Amino acid sequence: MAAVALLTASLALTGCGAGASDSGTDRGTDSKQGLSAARPAEGAEGAEGAADRRDESGTDGAADPKKPAEVPRQHIIRTAELFVEVEDASKALATARRVTEGAGGHVSNESTERIDDARVTSRVVLRVPQERYESVLKELAGTGKLLSRKADAKDVTEQVVDVESRIATQRASVARVRALMDKATKLSDVVTLEGELSRRQADLESLLAQQASLKDRTTLATITLELTEEEGAKAPEDDDRPGVLDALAGGWNALTAAAAWVVIVLAALAPWLAVALILYLVWRLVVRPKLRRRSGPSGTEGTAPSPASSAQSGD
Repeated sequence: MAAVALLTASLALTGCGAGASDSGTDRGTDSKQGLSAARPAEGAEGAEGAADRRDESGTDGAADPKKPAEVPRQHIIRTAELFVEVEDASKALATARRVTEGAGGHVSNESTERIDDARVTSRVVLRVPQERYESVLKELAGTGKLLSRKADAKDVTEQVVDVESRIATQRASVARVRALMDKATKLSDVVTLEGELSRRQADLESLLAQQASLKDRTTLATITLELTEEEGAKAPEDDDRPGVLDALAGGWNALTAAAAWVVIVLAALAPWLAVALILYLVWRLVVRPKLRRRSGPSGTEGTAPSPASSAQSGD
């Protein structure tokens, strides 16, 4: 009887445990089915967000743990200013051009002005590759006496990386708008998408212009070179006195100037002299003979001869 009682109790306990496990299994199955039914909706909602994240970052967000992170290349803008005193600014400027072209660069800007009667100064802006920057500076400083030198280096790596990332995002955005335009059927949707596409395309072009400017400034260094000629020694006071040749040249110049003025005065008086000559000829040839004929008979009538004339007649 004791053995029968123990067997009955063990069978009862076994049945209870099986019922509990069956109910737990049924609840687990129901929960799994509910999760599997909810996952497609969540996946549909998150697909678009994941695609946007991939467009913005350029990757799907899954990083390979075995692949090391890439270090961006350093981008630096280098500028320098040199002030050099030289004997001949023209020769030094030709040397600067030759050195720049030999390094693979070019002259960006150039200006020359005269300080006084004997000296000139030249200012030139040179663009040279980054790898030849230091060597070109040394050669330019050696063209004369270096008065001052100023160099500057600005790291713009973060700005370059940021612009590249924004360009990638903007290109993906433009591509999405174009895809929507291909699927649009309503005219209002097409007009709205065209305006959005124009705005995003303009933003993309602005970013591309910034990228081109950064690439130019980080690829080529800028060197501003100012060349000034040396002040010459003052000439002695004896050199200021004119020599024999200078006196002859001055006298000849004065003579030619005086002759020129005489000719000018005569040319101005020529009409008056011609009129005066004509009046004199008229008076001499016409008026004077008439006056003589009139005054001759009237002057001799009724006058007594003078003693001198009578004596001469008696002789």
